[in-house]
Amino acid sequence: MIKVVIIDDEPLARMIVSGYLAQYPDIEIAAECGDGFEGAKAIQQHKPDLVFLDVQMPKLTGFEMLEILDELPHIIFTTAFEEFAIKAFEKSAVDYLLKPISDERFAQAIQKFKGLHQKKEPQLAIKALQEDTEETLLERLVVKNGTQIKLIPTQQIVYLEAYDDYVKIHTKEGMFLKNKTMASFEKQLDPKQFVRVHRSYIVKVDQLAKIEPMEKESYRGILLNGDKVNISKSGYTRLKQTIGL
Repeated sequence: MIKVVIIDDEPLARMIVSGYLAQYPDIEIAAECGDGFEGAKAIQQHKPDLVFLDVQMPKLTGFEMLEILDELPHIIFTTAFEEFAIKAFEKSAVDYLLKPISDERFAQAIQKFKGLHQKKEPQLAIKALQEDTEETLLERLVVKNGTQIKLIPTQQIVYLEAYDDYVKIHTKEGMFLKNKTMASFEKQLDPKQFVRVHRSYIVKVDQLAKIEPMEKESYRGILLNGDKVNISKSGYTRLKQTIGL
């Protein structure tokens, strides 16, 4: 039996998907969820083979929900916004369905999933999805703090620090870890507010208190909270350009 979870904030949309799924006796709906928080819990609890996932939802978007999962099922996105589908979903998800969803189009998506499921094809390449689809500037980050999910507005960030395969997000409330690349953050944070001053550091410009020269054309930044970050020669050049020096 194939286990499915449906995640969509619109009851009618969930009803349509569950109605289509009723045509498949080998598919069982394990849970229906109205937001990303409920969806993440349901996926962890039921470990479904397939998830129907809306993109634009309150509290937590579909993308943000995927970021906090350790293991991923196959994903079929359901969205009313074509711009979310065109570039990345075909690369990374089983399929995407544009609302309103037709019976014929739904059947094609199920057939595609079953082909992958039977062949035990690899599941969603989550990092590729995140980095391919996040073309707009980030306004907030989603992190896991133990069993809690925390939303961090980018305005609360002080600086970012590379840490092996993770990035340390230093905020005014404390430090959080995120399994994401510095290059991805550099691309997605507002360049007017955040500057990559070193291969290991991205700094929020208004959190810099002063810059001290070091040896060999390198510098050290002193932040308002007292923390110190290294600034390379090229990072210093980028910083000067950003602040207009």
